[in-house]
Amino acid sequence: MQTQQFQILVANESHMSFAQIIVDEMEASAKARGTGIAKRTPEYIQEKMREGKSVIAFSHDGFWAGFCYIETWSHEEYVANSGLIVAPAYRKGGLARAIKKKIFELSRQKYPEAKIFGLTTGLAVMKINSELGYEPVTYSELTQDEAFWAGCKSCVNYEILMSKDRKNCLCTGMLYDPKDHYEPQETKEFFEKKSKVLERLLRFKQRLLDVLVQKKEPKNKELKELKQAGARPKSILHYFFNF
Repeated sequence: MQTQQFQILVANESHMSFAQIIVDEMEASAKARGTGIAKRTPEYIQEKMREGKSVIAFSHDGFWAGFCYIETWSHEEYVANSGLIVAPAYRKGGLARAIKKKIFELSRQKYPEAKIFGLTTGLAVMKINSELGYEPVTYSELTQDEAFWAGCKSCVNYEILMSKDRKNCLCTGMLYDPKDHYEPQETKEFFEKKSKVLERLLRFKQRLLDVLVQKKEPKNKELKELKQAGARPKSILHYFFNF
C-alpha cells in the first residue's frame, strides 16, 4: 500500500460527520493496546475541525482512513499533535507517517515559535518523530500545564505516573524545539544507530514499572481486570501503535 493512494487534508466543517467514527476508533485502538488516551467527545473533534487544527485522510475511493489534531498548552508555548489514528484497514502502509508529517507541518505553520512535543509508548512512533526532528527528552522539558497531565487520568499507567511525581512513566517524552534542534536527518540517523539500545532501555523500564504495578493495589477498572485475570501488564512491544 502506498501513501499516494490517500488524500490528506486539513479538516474543516465539511468533515464533521466523521467525528463519531474517529472517537470510536480512538477508543477501540487504545483498548487493543492495553493502555489509555485522553478521551475526547465527537464535539471536541468537531471543534478542532472548525478551527482548522486537525488533518483527516481518505482512501482513493473516499473512505475515512485517518486523523490527527493539534492541542496547545502553556499559553501556546507548547503544541502537541494528538489523537493520531489510522483506520484498521489502512494500517501498516505508511499512512501514519504521512499524517504525522502533515500535522507537524500544520503545527509549524500555525505556531512557528512553539515547542512541539509528544509522549509515546514505543519505538514505532519514536521512529516517525525522529524523522521530523524530535529528540527524546525528560518530562521536565515538556509542558507543566496541569490540563495536559490531567489527560493521562484515563491511562492504566496513571498511578505509576503520579507515584513518580510526573517525572517518569512508561511513555517516552519527545520534543521539537524550533529555536534549538538538530536537523531531521541527524535525529533520524541517531535513532537508527541507537534503536537497539533504546529498545533495551524501554524493555528495562517496562520491567521496573511492572514491579511497581504488582506492588500496588490496582484502583482503576482496567488494572482490576488484569489482576482478576491473573495477567501481567503487557510488554513494551504490545504498546506499539498498530499502523
